Amino acid sequence: MTNATSNTRVRRSEQETTEETDEAEQSTLDCPECTGNLVVDDEHGETVCEDCGLVVEEDSVDRGPEWRAFDAAEKNKKSRVGAPTTNTMHDKGLSTNIDWRNKDAYGNSLGSRQREKMQRLRKWNERFRTRDSKERNLKQALGEIDRMASALGLPTNVRETASVIYRRALNEDLLPGRSIEGVSTACVYAAARQAGVPRSLDEIADVSRVEKNEIARTYRYVVRELGLEVQPADPESYVPRFASGLELSDEAEHRARSLLQNAKEKGVHSGKSPVGLAAAAVYAAALLTNEKTTQAAVSDVADISEVTIRNRYHELLEAEETLGTA
Repeated sequence: MTNATSNTRVRRSEQETTEETDEAEQSTLDCPECTGNLVVDDEHGETVCEDCGLVVEEDSVDRGPEWRAFDAAEKNKKSRVGAPTTNTMHDKGLSTNIDWRNKDAYGNSLGSRQREKMQRLRKWNERFRTRDSKERNLKQALGEIDRMASALGLPTNVRETASVIYRRALNEDLLPGRSIEGVSTACVYAAARQAGVPRSLDEIADVSRVEKNEIARTYRYVVRELGLEVQPADPESYVPRFASGLELSDEAEHRARSLLQNAKEKGVHSGKSPVGLAAAAVYAAALLTNEKTTQAAVSDVADISEVTIRNRYHELLEAEETLGTA
């Protein structure tokens, strides 16, 4: 009986303590004057009420760096920490890099013995960074992905996605029997489509070291084996790039999108190349908005033949007229 009573008292005291703690936490989040919401102003080091403006706390500790920078170059120069980890490097950027310039921290040139020592350190550092064949494979492939992405003008997120896809392919042993260049090119193509900034197979083949047929075959294999969810390329996603390359107005770009939307409603896009449809829509929109451009100029920007542009151009206008009469 005595044990049961003491256990009940302990539970009550614990419950009261928990309630007091919750009330204390709630009071730190609410304004003591109007129970409004409190916000932290890091710039001035103050905690202020959003509703009445009461300064609840001031002179808070600034946990940021003690220095100030006004541009990216100055920030990189003053920062004492490394870059964030990234999948675009085979070691995710966690290894040590030894500068190739033979100078010390003060900018003075090293002596001959020090230069020889640093050269040996660089050699062993490079050997330790790629200790096995898998890391050497990854280093070569990620360098190839970065090169192609730069040539195609793809953003950083596409490079990261392509690197992750290649790592998955390597871990699941999909590379035997296929070239490193072919798989890395297929990863760039898939990543660009997933990110909504697709590039045509012809554009990919122009910057790759493998043939177009091998790229297409490897791409289908990688997508199938890894179960990647890649939506069919939308012709509208090519329009901004083509319009920018031809220096067309926003009105012409909007008109091109409208033509493609009408074509989708009529089913004209089924079985057609999205690049050809986008190029024809841009050409038709330029004519409809009285902006000067030629089929040859559109052909150069879109990397597609003038015959294809003419054929798709007539189909788009027929679909527009059909919807207009309906």
